[in-house]
Amino acid sequence: MTAAPDAPSPHVPSAEPLATHPAASGAGNTATLTISCPDRPGIVAAVSQFLHRHGANIIHSDQHSTDPHALESGGSTFFMRMEFHLGGLDQTGDAFAAAFARDVAGPLNMDWHLSYAARPKRMALLVSRYDHCFLDLLWRKRRGELNVEIPLVISNHEDLRRDAEMFGLPFHVVPVTRENKPRAEAEQVRLMREAGVDFAVLARYMQILSGNFLQAFGRPVINIHHSFLPAFIGANPYRAAFTRGVKLIGATSHYVTEDLDAGPIIAQDVVPVTHRDTPESLVRVGRDVERQVLARAVKAHVEDRVLVHGNKTVVF
Repeated sequence: MTAAPDAPSPHVPSAEPLATHPAASGAGNTATLTISCPDRPGIVAAVSQFLHRHGANIIHSDQHSTDPHALESGGSTFFMRMEFHLGGLDQTGDAFAAAFARDVAGPLNMDWHLSYAARPKRMALLVSRYDHCFLDLLWRKRRGELNVEIPLVISNHEDLRRDAEMFGLPFHVVPVTRENKPRAEAEQVRLMREAGVDFAVLARYMQILSGNFLQAFGRPVINIHHSFLPAFIGANPYRAAFTRGVKLIGATSHYVTEDLDAGPIIAQDVVPVTHRDTPESLVRVGRDVERQVLARAVKAHVEDRVLVHGNKTVVF
């Protein structure tokens, strides 16, 4: 039941400027460019030639056209993700982004986003009492699997404070009731804005976010829930699934929109279960797949591998 309303597309026409000429080495000395635009011949060539002209070395490139046979009618959308090394760049980040906007993005009518590995995204975690997804993300961050910063954790309960503080994270409790929900959400948004958060993750946060929250926050929100919906809703879906005799347990991670649990899907998975499983074992299996799917979705978002197209995603 952890879901919520509308967040903007994670990819907008923008860039994260680099204040000085990149001088780092290794993995931190890379940038990622994501693009969506009307499909037409020459897009890959235009981007590649621009990067080559300015001294960037392409190390990964992925692309997708929604309908390559509809070029003449203008009914196709083109998506691309390019990762490149910055060592030979001839301009600072601001000038580089401005040149790309002028020479390539503008003429080709692109929505685009440029990010730098040396500037990790800042992720807020919203939690309630369940700890499996929360702790999994913290361990993955500690092990270096997620290139993010976590400036704060927000909860409507005290239960996970010790876990957050064990990882050195500020833990803010904002109780939420039916009566105080607007004020509570305004406080949550204030905390995240002050912390400079780039996106938020509902790591089994058991509150439905309002449209006002999403509009005020103005950044992507990622959610995780079991994949029994809409068949088994309510407080105890695993027991309902057990009663029905399901043979698959799954999880879905998606961007949050105002339509409950209906935002663009980032990652999904299922695992088989049998008649020998109990409601308790179904919960254990479900929690395993929930944390794996959420981690996969967060990693894809952090690495700029998710481009939203309507209510769907292209995940490179």
